[in-house]
Amino acid sequence: MTGLRRVGLNLLFLVAGETGGSEIYVRQLVPKLAEVRPDLELVAFVNREGAGAELGVSEVVEVDVSGRGRARRVLAEQRRLPRLARRHRIDLLHSPGTSAPRRPGVVSVVTILDVIYARHPEAHTLPMRLGMRAIVPLAARGADRVITISHAAAAEIAEELSVPPQRIDVTHLGGRPIGPATPELELRRRLGLAEAPLILSVSARRPHKNLPRLIEAFANLSADPAPLLVLPGYETPFDDELRRRAAELGVAERVRFLSWVSDEDLEGLYAAAACFVFPSLAEGFGLPVLEAMQRGVPVACSDAAPLPEIGGDAARYFDPLDVGAMTTALSGLLEDAELRERLASEGRQRASSFTWERTARETAESYERAWTGSRTTSE
Repeated sequence: MTGLRRVGLNLLFLVAGETGGSEIYVRQLVPKLAEVRPDLELVAFVNREGAGAELGVSEVVEVDVSGRGRARRVLAEQRRLPRLARRHRIDLLHSPGTSAPRRPGVVSVVTILDVIYARHPEAHTLPMRLGMRAIVPLAARGADRVITISHAAAAEIAEELSVPPQRIDVTHLGGRPIGPATPELELRRRLGLAEAPLILSVSARRPHKNLPRLIEAFANLSADPAPLLVLPGYETPFDDELRRRAAELGVAERVRFLSWVSDEDLEGLYAAAACFVFPSLAEGFGLPVLEAMQRGVPVACSDAAPLPEIGGDAARYFDPLDVGAMTTALSGLLEDAELRERLASEGRQRASSFTWERTARETAESYERAWTGSRTTSE
């Protein structure tokens, strides 16, 4: 036994349904941590919106701050959370949402999902970009260990934040559990999808997701019957630009801009899709690629790191800056049933190696490195 017992989870950022991939990460990781390390007492520090959330932890501490007010939340994280951690006898504080106290006062681990804010600044609004540039380096400097979710992200964090590589742990993610799906006929009728083949692309509609080039590649397809491009994801200030591009290319009637959809509808879309495409210029992991492979949907995706790290040989890749290559990849999936069948089978097999149990075990190993390293340094 190492003496590590009470682990605090900094969940001040978490607002249900509003924090995207980081919410999936937390909600899948935390219960598995409780399973694989029952010796640890998990204490969740939550905001007002998260006070009633089911997290599967030993104890929940509500902090009187809103998760939606970024400035006040970060201030509470820096000033109040260290005091609360000591008051609740926390041995190690894990901040899984990229930001963390600069001086936590206890052994500290932070998960930094990516540094896209620095590598692709156009992906964020100016206030968010400036905020990330201030708080993420602070979090990295204040932590005993940094967790990230791909080897590609680890290399970028080491370079961008000057974190020694030996202080970074990589814990690949698991996929989103397969749940009940809205029946296809009901989904097609309600969303106006007719009987056309569906090309599905799940992502936030932000510039680094590369959707203008995807719409252009889609417009170049000559498949018969003509497919529909379905784009679920939360709305952003860039939606109008994408709609204009679809209209300019004459495919506005064949592109469906859906907002955030229910879990059941998303499962239905995966089940109905002929193929899945993910043209992103940059990712920390690429969870939708893994989700599609889990469900046996053939995948064509960008060759930008870390997507080949996730897809292996079970996806078809293209240069995300090459619209022609993207069109060719999509045409191949739509027209070649044998290729679709092979990628579906290989995708399921590849995805089966990415589990939340493994993520949890590797996360606990990072805790132990942080704890042991901190104890050694202090002796």
